[in-house]
Amino acid sequence: MEKRPSVDELREIARRARIETLKAIYLAGSGHPGGSLSIMDILVALYFGGFVNVDPKNPYKPDRDRVVLSKGHAAPAFYTILAFKGFFDRELLYTLRKLGSPLQGHVSRKHTPGVEASTGSLGQGLSIALGMALKAKVDGANYRTYALLSDGELQEGMTWEAAMTAKHYRPKRLIAIVDNNNIQLDDFVHRVNSGIYPIEEKFEACGWHAITVEDGHDFNQLLEALEEAVKVSEEKPVAVRAITVKGKGVKFMENNPAWHGKAPDREKFIEAMKDLGVSDEEIEEFLNKYDRKG
Repeated sequence: MEKRPSVDELREIARRARIETLKAIYLAGSGHPGGSLSIMDILVALYFGGFVNVDPKNPYKPDRDRVVLSKGHAAPAFYTILAFKGFFDRELLYTLRKLGSPLQGHVSRKHTPGVEASTGSLGQGLSIALGMALKAKVDGANYRTYALLSDGELQEGMTWEAAMTAKHYRPKRLIAIVDNNNIQLDDFVHRVNSGIYPIEEKFEACGWHAITVEDGHDFNQLLEALEEAVKVSEEKPVAVRAITVKGKGVKFMENNPAWHGKAPDREKFIEAMKDLGVSDEEIEEFLNKYDRKG
């Protein structure tokens, strides 16, 4: 097993991943920056913290861990992490949402190595992950299955059908992680439907072990929670609620529902890059090479 990067190294991976994700969204002229930035640290902790057993050279080896991105609109962040892991060339990120690109607006298993399920219709991911975990139980396999959920999709009945079914069949090594940034399509979740709370108690009522990460951008907290989740999931399914900030890392996007699903223009893109510590020289070099709108 590879040595886990230090917390400082994980933070730097996440910073660079946010930069590449926003570059891809900017060039595409569309996408979902807010939720991509909020889930980034969770993805980095999973893939670089030693919790996901995958092989970029053999993406669909039978004993691989499964990661289902139920919040499929966070595809830009997921693609960036897969590129950083070596599933495909990083340059491909700049083809996001373009005609002929394998990187569609929502993740597609048919087109992209490392993607386990085509998602985007919110609420389906936990059921898909449950099916994978139950197959592992039937087959006697030891892989883990992760489902990455948004908080808005907790309003979907299918999510709770899966949670209840998991209580009945008790699959092993099933871990759900809720990116609780409290913003959905066009408003704050608690204004749209405050009934999703309390999240932990609802999962516990369905027979799950629940873990709360008070700061879903703190790698110490994330790593500790994931270590607990992996251990407990040998006995029962685990739900991790990670409290995050929509648009994390870019001041004008943070906690702003307006940035759920739109790309920044050139001026805002430059502002975002500066927030993320990109030098003027690097910004200029990128725009001169790739931007056809300038």
